[in-house]
Amino acid sequence: MSSLILFWHRRDLRLTDNVGLAAARQQSSKIVGVFCLDENLLTKDDVAPARVTYMIGCLQQLQQSYQQAGSQLLIIKGKPTQTIPQLAETLQAKTVFWNWDVEPYAKARDQKVKAALTEKGIEVSSLWDQLLHAPGEILTKSSQQPYTVYTPFWKNWIEQKKQNAITKLNQFENLTDEEFNQAQQSGVINLPTAKDLGYIWDNPLILAPGETAAKERLVEFCSRAINEYDEQRNYPAVDGTSQLSAALKFGAIGIRTVWEASTEAHENCRSDETRDNIRSWQQELAWREFYQHCMYFFPELEQGAYRREFKDFPWENNEDYFQAWCEGKTGYPIVDAAMRQLNEIGWMHNRCRMIVASFLTKDLIINWQWGEKYFMQKLFDGDLSANNGGWQWSASSGMDPKPLRIFNPASQAQKYDPEGEYIRQWLPELSSVDNEYLVTGKISKSERERCDYPQPIVDHKIQQRKFKELYQSQK
Repeated sequence: MSSLILFWHRRDLRLTDNVGLAAARQQSSKIVGVFCLDENLLTKDDVAPARVTYMIGCLQQLQQSYQQAGSQLLIIKGKPTQTIPQLAETLQAKTVFWNWDVEPYAKARDQKVKAALTEKGIEVSSLWDQLLHAPGEILTKSSQQPYTVYTPFWKNWIEQKKQNAITKLNQFENLTDEEFNQAQQSGVINLPTAKDLGYIWDNPLILAPGETAAKERLVEFCSRAINEYDEQRNYPAVDGTSQLSAALKFGAIGIRTVWEASTEAHENCRSDETRDNIRSWQQELAWREFYQHCMYFFPELEQGAYRREFKDFPWENNEDYFQAWCEGKTGYPIVDAAMRQLNEIGWMHNRCRMIVASFLTKDLIINWQWGEKYFMQKLFDGDLSANNGGWQWSASSGMDPKPLRIFNPASQAQKYDPEGEYIRQWLPELSSVDNEYLVTGKISKSERERCDYPQPIVDHKIQQRKFKELYQSQK
């Protein structure tokens, strides 16, 4: 009779291309999945209803995958430091497997769970799954230290051999009826809906939850948009990005599967121009890993600025300005369109994320952490490492610093939404405004009143000058 192994899912909501699960399957065929609805995470004040809705959808599909493979995914709710060891002991599991995470909370939580299991005589096995290269594999060649600048990280990262994707696992053994009854007595529950957990999201998501939708999106992207990625990715009115960020955040798709699809596209293309486009997307995958490595080695990033000049920066933090920014009522069309997109669909185009982040920090002179938190309260793909890294990049407070970046909303709109398609989609009240005035933001006061659209809350040139003065005073 096979020994029972519990596989604790967290950011790997799939059976295919799962490093830890594959290692567990080599030890035993009797594998039961478990997912803990972590009270410590679900009760935080930065949880997005759209993100919980996506996660629950992924778990529904994962339960179906387990049933098809001959086993099941158990759902528990509470504090993992208590519930995981308790369930493992009740079921007399030989080993609990899981895949590591880079986030400070997850690292501390996992050490406590490991200690509790070890105390009960239950083995623990943990592996890296969510990255092509684990923290510690990509270090500076001279001093063997973690990178704090992206470009040399990328040059090292792309040279390293990538692990192959792992095929789907099947033919598991299930719990006996007696074991399942014991599991229920130990706290196993039916999978709740997002609404059951107190999170209401009735709008459609741009990517359906689960492994199937993620794989379909990857195939579609690699057959079409990836070939023009570098040319199209900055235009928010164009469907030019993969939109796989949520699937990667929750592990609805494996990163090795994604990488293999990109390398296959790279090998099969017929021009240097297309190869450059595909390489640009691969660089975005490396950015994702760079920010995760940074969070792993520099956990203080979660709490504040990396660069010394920004640790006590004199932010003005005008709450009325912040509210206008959140609601998409700043009077700057490209900024407001992006914020309306975020509020309505729980997602925002990446170019627009940079525009609105620069506007909040450099024009409104509001602490980037306010924007970072608001994004996490709304984004269905909200991820600590990527979100923190992007905000600190935009605020000039983080890794990979370059000369002070300040985006001009008008020039960004003229360059990346030249026909005003994106602005009109999300600001329908401005649909009749002449394109020249729409993309430059030079809409007359009377026209704004006619359209019931606000006056600009600040003057970009004045605020830009003020920010630079504050920045110089800190240096």
